[in-house]
Amino acid sequence: MLSSCDCATAANSVLFLRRIGTVALLFILASLSWFVLYKAGETIGFKIPDSLTSHAPRVFFFIPPTAPFPPPSDTQENKLEKVLKDAAMEDKTVILTTLNEAWAAPSSVIDLFLESFRIGNHTRELLNHLVIIALDEKAFSRCLVVHTHCYALVSEGVDFSKEAYFMTHDYLKMMWTRINFLKGVLEMGYNFVFTDADVMWFRDPFPHFYKDADFQIACDHFLGNPEDVENRPNGGFLFVRSNNRSIEFYKFWYTSRETYPNLHDQDVLNNIKYDSFIIDIDLKMRFLDTTYFGGFCEPSKDLNVVCTMHANCCFGLESKLHDLRVVLQDWKNFLSLPPTLKISLPPSWRVPQNCSLDSLHLYAPPLENVIQENIEQ
Repeated sequence: MLSSCDCATAANSVLFLRRIGTVALLFILASLSWFVLYKAGETIGFKIPDSLTSHAPRVFFFIPPTAPFPPPSDTQENKLEKVLKDAAMEDKTVILTTLNEAWAAPSSVIDLFLESFRIGNHTRELLNHLVIIALDEKAFSRCLVVHTHCYALVSEGVDFSKEAYFMTHDYLKMMWTRINFLKGVLEMGYNFVFTDADVMWFRDPFPHFYKDADFQIACDHFLGNPEDVENRPNGGFLFVRSNNRSIEFYKFWYTSRETYPNLHDQDVLNNIKYDSFIIDIDLKMRFLDTTYFGGFCEPSKDLNVVCTMHANCCFGLESKLHDLRVVLQDWKNFLSLPPTLKISLPPSWRVPQNCSLDSLHLYAPPLENVIQENIEQ
């Protein structure tokens, strides 16, 4: 028979073993949690600090604290596929725009962009097919507040959150990141309308797209013939159908950045549109009439037919916001007119005001500065 002392010793031993077991279990659970978090981070592309791991992916996607983590099998491509599928029309067409922190702030560009859809003629329903591509975490978080279809795309080593001034290093990076991303969308089998967020949508543009065109793009200046390559295109609004021709064209466009260094995508397009490669692949390229797809460079003259209005030929966010608010007010004033006055006395735009080609030339950095900056980068 055990003495009371022996019983106490045995009890203490059991208690000690239980404590050891509890500590070991907690250690195993903590290690397992870290491993699961690390592998989940790898799966979604979450950036692990360099001090904790040597793995550093070139391009990664993030989930902000307010959004739930996807399951481990939810890869980057699967995530994009899901967003596109949810937003696509029956013919696999989506509307895409990009957004950074500077344009995502309340009362900034994104709010005016979405408002134009809501007050436009048969454009509200098109919001169901709009995907906002966020270029930084704050833009993605804001997108989740104001819209349904959001996708986070972040390029490592480049800060896209601030206003990217025309022809600076970050501006060029942003433009070429966009071209590469759009190439990927075509490769996934989706047609797209790409629209800058400073394009106001007032009517459904689809009836004015050419049915036989692979690639059709808005213009800074339209010369009257949609097939004339002398038209001056603007990459801020275009419609592209997914097929072998358009995919090969986007590959050619993207790789041509090396042939024409220090030029942005639009200037490179102005060079390659003459290339025999376009004829070789039989790409059907069309240029959209500014009567329907106008901008500050060349405003559409008739509010009875205008589809979109782009704040192009404009430097500086404040100037752009000022003139875009004028555009929205002009449209509201037009809508308030009696039908007879809309036809007999159609109003004209009161823009550009703060935006102009002169301001673009005045404030844009000199070309030699741009070249030097990109050399240093």
